Amino acid sequence: MTPVADRAALLARLQQPREWDLAVIGGGSVGLGVALDAAARGLAVVLVESQDFAEGTSSRSTKLVHGGVRYLAQGDIGLVREALHERAAILANAPHVAQRLPFVMPGYQWWERGFYGVGLKAYDALAGSRGLGPTEWLSTRRTLALLPGAQPRGLWGGVRYWDGQFDDARLALLLARTALARGALVLNHCAATGLVLEAGQVRGVQVQDAETGVQATLRTRCVVNAAGVWVDAVRDMDQQAGAPARPPMVAPSQGVHLVVDRAFMPGGHALLVPKTADGRVLFAVPWLGKTILGTTDTPRHDLAREPTPYAEEVAFILGEAGRYLARAPQRSDVRSVWVGLRPLVKPAGEEGDNTKALSREHTVIVGRSGLVTVTGGKWTTYRSMAEDVLDRAMSRGLLPRRPGGVTARLPLVGAAAGRPLSEPPGEHLYGSEAALLRSLPGATNWLWRDAETGRGALSEAMVRFAVRHEMARSVADVLARRCRLLFLDAAEAARQAAPVAAILAEELGREVETASFLALAAQYQRLP
Repeated sequence: MTPVADRAALLARLQQPREWDLAVIGGGSVGLGVALDAAARGLAVVLVESQDFAEGTSSRSTKLVHGGVRYLAQGDIGLVREALHERAAILANAPHVAQRLPFVMPGYQWWERGFYGVGLKAYDALAGSRGLGPTEWLSTRRTLALLPGAQPRGLWGGVRYWDGQFDDARLALLLARTALARGALVLNHCAATGLVLEAGQVRGVQVQDAETGVQATLRTRCVVNAAGVWVDAVRDMDQQAGAPARPPMVAPSQGVHLVVDRAFMPGGHALLVPKTADGRVLFAVPWLGKTILGTTDTPRHDLAREPTPYAEEVAFILGEAGRYLARAPQRSDVRSVWVGLRPLVKPAGEEGDNTKALSREHTVIVGRSGLVTVTGGKWTTYRSMAEDVLDRAMSRGLLPRRPGGVTARLPLVGAAAGRPLSEPPGEHLYGSEAALLRSLPGATNWLWRDAETGRGALSEAMVRFAVRHEMARSVADVLARRCRLLFLDAAEAARQAAPVAAILAEELGREVETASFLALAAQYQRLP
């Protein structure tokens, strides 16, 4: 079922006088997961996002649905077990945008092949019946056959294991649209501007639509703050006059990713180096016809909406990739660079910049006013985080009790198996909605074709679909998150800005500017 996403109708619903069961602030993976879970339990739900769905951290991941091999090495068995369980649910519920992916861990020391192989067998054991494939020890010849882009010098073989990958922004859109189909009201580009406090208790949210200026006060039994790295700003809205400032919950960590052509790592296998020269992890992941290199883990003391990489982060990724790839990527080879902020939970009294030591698990707290705040965690565990949030709210009497577990086997909009996500983008990412996509004007008018395969990757119909069914309102909404071109090739995205804006103008009935997107695309091309 394709949900109706007419913005005028959604805004009309927003202004209707009524009481909601739940209002969610934040349209990233966690907020959308909470909204879908609550709507699936039959609760009246409204979600507002000040920017676009997944515009922040949730569109800037390493594109992996995984248990976390490095967390296993750190001894965090509980987090790994939970993530492996949730990995299976994501792959089953959204097979068009989330699939299993084989990894090869090459060994350049004589002991690495055996040592890491034993650890990955433990990873398999934790997955149990939800495993995606058995871990295998590989000869040197087999390792190079599976990783034709790997450095052959000094190679002692390797280990193959299985994990998952996904299109993070499109999965977030599917959560929003499935919640909408279940009766929730979800709105992007609509900010929470304040909380309604009565007798010291949160009883509503004040919101304003960025496009029309429409304002509304949403009366609600419960408010969930799921604003990711920005949760502390929402908590400040809950601060009583004259009360002492509260310490921040979040210590942001920055992860940088560089995108290069598929030629650096041809084939369908990803490369993982679990411990580089300075102890960090290096990935080389095939994704949508390109190769993603990353990632870093660097403290960040500001909360920029579009953070930029530090020079040392870029140097680290290129330098380490040059050690493990047969062809060392150069700065001129980078097609796009993006930065995501991780909302790491900061323990009370914690100081310093060692973000590696902070918790990767999520935290749910209920304030004295009843404001429920959730942060931390990882994309893979969004669903279990949502269940924890609702369980906590119900246990505090903020929501009526309803049975849980309803989203564990809930297919998302369009769920149908498709081509591998390592291949260039195209109609297959729309799953069972591909026929609806092809029925729209311009289905055979290709704005952008993949240079390597010649296959159509962005059509005029896809832009129209983004507006009519996926709530896109700007060029960035389309080229960054409905189509992932900005993340794949920022220069090509800049070239497509004008034709996309023209189609958007037809669909929206207003002028659509390109200047802000062109500035953003220039940032995604710029290396410090």
